[in-house]
Amino acid sequence: MTVESTLQFLGLVVVASPALLLAALGLPMLLGWNLSERTQARLTKTGVSVGLVAAVSILCLMLVSGSRHVPIELGNWVSIEQEHFHFHLKFVFDRLSVPFAILSFVLCGTVGAFSTVYLHRDKGYRRFFLLYALFLTGMIVSALAGTIETLFFGWELVGLSSALLVAYFHERPGPVRNGLRVWTTYRFADAAFLIAALAMHHFTGAGDFDRLMGSGPWPDGVAVIGSWQALAVGSLLLLAAAGKSGMIPFSGWLPRAMEGPTPSSAVFYGALSVHLGTYLLLRVSPLLAVSLPLQVAVITLGLVSAIFGALASRVQGDVKNALAFASLTQVGIITVEIGLGLRYVALIHMIGHACLRTLQLLRAPSVLRDHQTYEDAVGRRLTGDTVNPPQTATKFQVGLYRFALERGYLDAILDDWIVRPFVRTFRFFDSLERRWTSYLSGGEPRESDRLAPYGDSLEDVV
Repeated sequence: MTVESTLQFLGLVVVASPALLLAALGLPMLLGWNLSERTQARLTKTGVSVGLVAAVSILCLMLVSGSRHVPIELGNWVSIEQEHFHFHLKFVFDRLSVPFAILSFVLCGTVGAFSTVYLHRDKGYRRFFLLYALFLTGMIVSALAGTIETLFFGWELVGLSSALLVAYFHERPGPVRNGLRVWTTYRFADAAFLIAALAMHHFTGAGDFDRLMGSGPWPDGVAVIGSWQALAVGSLLLLAAAGKSGMIPFSGWLPRAMEGPTPSSAVFYGALSVHLGTYLLLRVSPLLAVSLPLQVAVITLGLVSAIFGALASRVQGDVKNALAFASLTQVGIITVEIGLGLRYVALIHMIGHACLRTLQLLRAPSVLRDHQTYEDAVGRRLTGDTVNPPQTATKFQVGLYRFALERGYLDAILDDWIVRPFVRTFRFFDSLERRWTSYLSGGEPRESDRLAPYGDSLEDVV
């Protein structure tokens, strides 16, 4: 076998291993077969290990052969000639996708091994690992995507599995409500992503990243579209990245996501899923070189998000929420690095932060117990400052503290200015439709149809 054919084969193994794991865990559930915990653990370990070994092998072969760009073409799966649209399934192995794919396998493998013990005899054990496999498939597809349609497919798998795992404890209304809130935020980001994909097709005639970035492997590619076109596409993708990574003004879903099990919080919202938006910005980073306004927007968004995350993380009442906003701080700094053109620095920062945050979130359930054990050992309380007692706070400090404690009032602003007007508008049209159908059917409209049921509580909506 030649080096090229070997790379092609290993690339297919990398893509197929999480998909086969998803099928191996999902089909028995559809058929009503109950796999034991040991069988599910072995299947998970095998799927992740095979994909990881294949990805590392590709990295070694690329370093030895000097290859920097290895595409794998799987053809057009949807073709609409009249609209000049093609859903082209393509995967690319380069200096950006291979490290991120290896990171996904390593962290998902670590969390998978942790979860087999952490969720032992939990009644949702099978459901967790099914969603875990769905998430891993989405991350690998997103990391290796060579077209914007392929990236969107993996993007959706990640979003679906994330929202379902936030609502993992569905017996309680809180996790379900928070999972729905995360899903609706993702929907807004996905809408911006879809419009960007359509604009990219319009400007370049295809959704291929190679066509958009011109000749040259990442990060040496140069965008082939004009400055204003890059600003239009880049702004939409920046909005999508902000929603997926929890940046301003979508930061409210980050603490809500902590409702899920600790393993999912560690690998999804602390390590991989929260970095998917910045990964998208890295993939389309050549757009920044041709549009100064877009570059300024990226830097500004990252800087504001980093400052907000630093403030909010310091006033949280539990460790998982504090780590969630600490992750936002680092994501904001990574975004600034991307805006400044420090692409390799941003990639290394992303990998290091993901590994650190995974470890911290996996340790979160035992931090309080370890702290109490340490206090018992030394024989005194370790909290409080008896040497330097706190001074009286100024009005500015109180206001800043309340701003951070209320998480910047972002949830209230979005509820008042986006959610409520949207819901009221469509409830009004729903009441008009009901009255019209009642009139056509010859019946009297019901009292509930005469007035639009606006409602003032968002609990009816979310």
